[in-house]
Amino acid sequence: MLNEQIIDDIKKLIEGDVSVSVEDLETYARDTSLFYVKPQIIVFPKNKDDVSKLVKYVSDKKNQGLDISLTARSAGTDMTGGPLTQSVVMVFTKYMNHIIDVNKDFAVTEPGVYYRDFEKETLKYNWIMPSYPASREICAMGGIVSNNSGGEKTLTYGKAERYIKELDVVFANGETDTLKALNLEELEKKMKENTESGRIHKEIFKLVEENKEIIQKYKPTVTKNSSGYYVWNVFDRENDIFDLSKIIVGSQGTLAMVTSAKITGVAPKKHSRMLVIFLKSFHDLGAIVPELLKHKPETVESYDEHTFKIAMKFLPDIAKKMGGSMISLGLQFIPEMFAVLTGGVPKLILMAEWTGDDEEELKKIVKTAYEDMHRFPFEKEMIEDEHEAKKYWTFRRESFNLLRSKLKGYRTAPTVDDLCVHAKDLPEYLPKLQEIFDKYKLTYTIAGHIGDANFHIIPLIDIKQKDIISDLYKMMEEAYDLTISFGGTISGEHNDGILRTPYLEKMFGSEMENIFKQIKNIFDPQNIFNPNKKVNGTKEFALSHIDSK
Repeated sequence: MLNEQIIDDIKKLIEGDVSVSVEDLETYARDTSLFYVKPQIIVFPKNKDDVSKLVKYVSDKKNQGLDISLTARSAGTDMTGGPLTQSVVMVFTKYMNHIIDVNKDFAVTEPGVYYRDFEKETLKYNWIMPSYPASREICAMGGIVSNNSGGEKTLTYGKAERYIKELDVVFANGETDTLKALNLEELEKKMKENTESGRIHKEIFKLVEENKEIIQKYKPTVTKNSSGYYVWNVFDRENDIFDLSKIIVGSQGTLAMVTSAKITGVAPKKHSRMLVIFLKSFHDLGAIVPELLKHKPETVESYDEHTFKIAMKFLPDIAKKMGGSMISLGLQFIPEMFAVLTGGVPKLILMAEWTGDDEEELKKIVKTAYEDMHRFPFEKEMIEDEHEAKKYWTFRRESFNLLRSKLKGYRTAPTVDDLCVHAKDLPEYLPKLQEIFDKYKLTYTIAGHIGDANFHIIPLIDIKQKDIISDLYKMMEEAYDLTISFGGTISGEHNDGILRTPYLEKMFGSEMENIFKQIKNIFDPQNIFNPNKKVNGTKEFALSHIDSK
C-alpha cells in the first residue's frame, strides 16, 4: 500500500491536483470494460513538467523497492481495462486538455482533449482526423493514440497510426523527447546521444534488425489490428525511415507517457449518399459484403436487431442526439416500419456510404450499387437526404452507449468485441462463429465495421447468474481460436488491456511474444508504466477483477 508520505510527496511535487477521495477512487476503478481495479492515488497533472516530475519520482521510489506504478487515463472509454491500475492513475482530462496549435496542415493536442472538441477546431481549417472511433462524442485524443483507434472511415482512410506524425513523450526515467520519423543519418546521430532517447533508439533498432524475419512473419495481414506492439511499423526499409513514435501508438501507455501529439488528417468530401440494406440472416453477410466492396464505398457499417429494438425503445434519446423532435424522427422511420411489417425486424442493418465532391457522379455510383444489389432478395433503400442518413449514424455511434446505460438487469460484457478477419473469409468464418454463440445461448448485439470484417459483438449478461463468467470466457476463447485460425486478429481497434493480453502468445506465438517483452524492457526496465498490459498479463488477474456490480 502507498502511505500518506507518498501522497504528501506527490502533492508537493506537482502543480496539479492529487485525490484519494472515496468517490474518485470508485470513479477511476472502472472504464467501459468488465473489470473493477481500484487505484490508490489519483493525480491530475497540469502540464508536461508535472508528468516528468511524477515519472521521475515513481522511478526513484521503484529503485528503492517500493511497489508503485503509473497508469495514464484520458476519457476512460476503453473496453479492455487498459487504464485501470492498483497503484497511481494519472488523469489528463482535467487540465491537460488544450489544443496547442491548429492550422490547415496539422494540429498539436494534449491527451485530455475530447475528440468532439478537436474536430470542431480542425473543421475550421476544413479537415478531420478520419480514424475517430464510434465513441467520438465521449472519447479523448490520448486514448485514440494509445489504442491506435479506428472507426467507420478506416475502410478508406486507415487507422490513427497514419495520422500521428510526432509524439512528445516522457520516458521511464523522467527524460523527455519528441519522437518522429528520422532518416538514417538522423537516426545514427540520435543513437549516439548520451540520453534515454538515444539508448532506446539504439536498442530498438538493434532488436528490429536482429529479428526482422520473425517480425515480418508475424505481422498481421488483416486491414486493422490493435494487438501487440507495432514493431513492424517502426522501420520503413523501403524509404530508410525509422520512427519510434510508431511503436508508442497503440501501446496503451506501457512504454512512455504521451504529453502531446502532432496530428494530420483529410478534407471531408462535400456530399454523401447512403445505401441501407435490411438483412434477414447473418449468413447473408458472407455473400453481400464482397459485392458491396466492389463499388468502393467509403464505409460499410452495421448494427443488429437488438440494437435496433433498443434504439426504437429509446427514441427520445436518439431524437435529442439528432437535435430534432420525436415527431420528425418518427416520420423518418416509415421505411423501417415497413420493413418490419413486411419481413419482421431485420437481423442486421447494413449502411454503405459513398462520399464525393461531385454530387451527380456520386448519385450515379450509388444508383449502380443499388441496382447491383437487386440480385439479393433483401429490403434496401437509397438515402439521398443527408439528414435522414444521420439517424442511422446516430444509431450506430450510440449503440454501445445505449446498451451500457439503458438496459435494466443486464450489463455489457465486452469480450469478443473486436474480432477482425479477412473479408474474403466471411462466408466460411461467420457460420462457424455463429455456431459458437449459439452453443452458449448468450444474448448479444452485433455492430461494427463490416467492410473491414471487423465485428463488435457485445454479450449482455446478468452478472449474478451462476457460471455466467465461466461461460463467457469459454465462448470468448473459442471465438479467439477460430479467428486466429483464419489469420485474423483478436483486436482490430480496442486493444489488449487486462482482457486480451493473456492471449497474445496464442495469437502471435512465443517468439513474437518474447520480442514484445524485450520492447517493454527496453523502454521501461522497472515496469512502472501500466504493468501487465501488453505483456505479462494473466487470465487469473482478469477473473479476480470482474466488476460484480
